[in-house]
Amino acid sequence: MAKGKKRSKEAKGRKITLKMAKNALKPTTDGKRRLDLSNMEIATFPKCILKLCDVDELDLSRNLLKKIPESIDKFVNLRWLDLHSNQLEQIPQAIGRLQNLYSLNLCNNRLNTHSLPHELGLLKNLRSLNLGMNSIESLPASVSALKQLRELGLFNNLLTSVPGCLKNLPNLDKLNINCNPIPPDNPPELDPIKRVECLYLVRESCLCDDCLQRCKAKRERLDSKTSGSPVHKRSMFAGLMTPNSVAQEDEAVWR
Repeated sequence: MAKGKKRSKEAKGRKITLKMAKNALKPTTDGKRRLDLSNMEIATFPKCILKLCDVDELDLSRNLLKKIPESIDKFVNLRWLDLHSNQLEQIPQAIGRLQNLYSLNLCNNRLNTHSLPHELGLLKNLRSLNLGMNSIESLPASVSALKQLRELGLFNNLLTSVPGCLKNLPNLDKLNINCNPIPPDNPPELDPIKRVECLYLVRESCLCDDCLQRCKAKRERLDSKTSGSPVHKRSMFAGLMTPNSVAQEDEAVWR
């Protein structure tokens, strides 16, 4: 009986109260306010945080969220939204009303082509968009309206060609499109764009089993290549794995 109750509790996830949310408020390096509810086993978007909708940054990463409500548009001042490593299957149309947003991280979810609303194209101030580690086969044409976009993560998806809309992004200078089934006879025609793989360090306990095995295999391959090097720095990152998100270069402190 006790085991059954435990499974039920895990399915519902952790309940967040307004008091808990207030305690999770943190100042940013530039004097703004960030609500950090990451890695708290949250399965349902906590309605109580709508009372804190004046925050500038919202971190709901590494939880169990399957849905983000349309009420996300209450966060009118939001400039940074991190939803990576959840179980999201759909992004609400209301996301397009977050006009101050400059960074959106949707990495490592369950998104596909139909999960991305055309309203993404309304985020005219967006500088960084991470869609890596999903099941996306193509991007909505509205992405071509993101004229301020500078960094785009599309790694570990199901793209069979480089989305044509990327040619209409004049400020895009960093693109990660690794680990997609793009045929070798269809190379990307994006020479001016730096194709990079940025890393974001996370603890092993924050990764799902599939991602953990994938990262371990990649680390073993890297170790085998560098085993002959006189300096071996693996011990510096004990308990940390990469990657599951694109890091922000202009952040003064690792989030």
